[in-house]
Amino acid sequence: MRVLAAMSGGVDSAVAAARAVDDGHDVTGVHLALSRNPASYRSGARGCCTIEDANDARRAADVIGIGFYVWDMSEEFHAGVVTDFLDEYAAGRTPNPCLRCNEKVKFAAVLDRALALGFDAVVTGHYARLVEKRDATGDVEMHRAVDPGKDQSYVLGVLEAHQLAHALFPLGGSTKTEVRAEAARRGLLVADKPDSHDICFVADGDTRGWLSEKLGDAAPHRSGDLVDDVTGEVLGRHDGSWGYTVGQRRGLRIGRPAPDGRPRFVLDIEPVDGTVRVGSRERLRVTRLSCDRPRWCGPPPSGPLRGSVQLRAHGRDHAATVTVDGDRVDVVLHDPAEGIAPGQAAVVYDGTRVVGSATIVATDRAEQAALLDAAPAAPAGPAGVGGTA
Repeated sequence: MRVLAAMSGGVDSAVAAARAVDDGHDVTGVHLALSRNPASYRSGARGCCTIEDANDARRAADVIGIGFYVWDMSEEFHAGVVTDFLDEYAAGRTPNPCLRCNEKVKFAAVLDRALALGFDAVVTGHYARLVEKRDATGDVEMHRAVDPGKDQSYVLGVLEAHQLAHALFPLGGSTKTEVRAEAARRGLLVADKPDSHDICFVADGDTRGWLSEKLGDAAPHRSGDLVDDVTGEVLGRHDGSWGYTVGQRRGLRIGRPAPDGRPRFVLDIEPVDGTVRVGSRERLRVTRLSCDRPRWCGPPPSGPLRGSVQLRAHGRDHAATVTVDGDRVDVVLHDPAEGIAPGQAAVVYDGTRVVGSATIVATDRAEQAALLDAAPAAPAGPAGVGGTA
């Protein structure tokens, strides 16, 4: 096949491109320029789209022996990821920009352009596995990577079947240690380069300050009350509701001790008046999720699915019953989750198979009830455990 290798400048995408060549594909490397001012994005080991990264990607392509280009995707990235991030925080929600980047840029704008140019697929360094279904359709399923510490199927849960059909993830069957060792054997200078992390477009890591600057005068709720969720008592004031997220404990600026003297956590952010509700850790526990904007990696569940959901990129699985009604997805958790916020993604699994994802719009602390029958739930182990590929 003629494939386009998305090369971030890190070790994973470099080895993925090299493996695609080994598999006999006609490979061309491309680095995505996501900012018109790369100096404003995170640099060094903490970034993924800087000038340094572009140079590292180019050198890796030279070692592998493939053509290399830089594509300007800054407009697509700003519209699909940065603007969405600002809008979500302004509305009191907690978005995941990596999911939006995969959905809107890497496997939408990039894949569309690649197919238009005659490429058959896009290869990336994500840790996930594509498994051909055991039927005559030739369709593929996405499964967790074998390395639970590196599994990235959560941030790929936004991909739909037609996108998976044109994707290659060569690293899904390897551990990170194996990938680094292979990079060294191949003479790739990025073999020991640290992984990128945090939000690439927040240069100094101060998300709260960045949001305050970028939202400017348009920012809603520049001040408001910190209210005890049980008593309704005002415990303090905040200077921007966008600076808080559900589950947060530090930096609450509570002016005096809570009535019971116990630590307080953010429970809810009211988007209309900007009130931030706080309470005890026990009140963070939720058992039901209401979600919308589903994206399915294959056919959606036709009835209640007893599987598991992952609610954070590096979080554990929760055994759950998932019910789909059109664009509405209801999740009943068999074991409570803490600190779950509207705007986060709930990625649904059946064993190791990724079923799809949906965006959380509301949570419910009500006790588990009739939707959980007496049948034993599927165990929820750590990422990469359970089910077969």
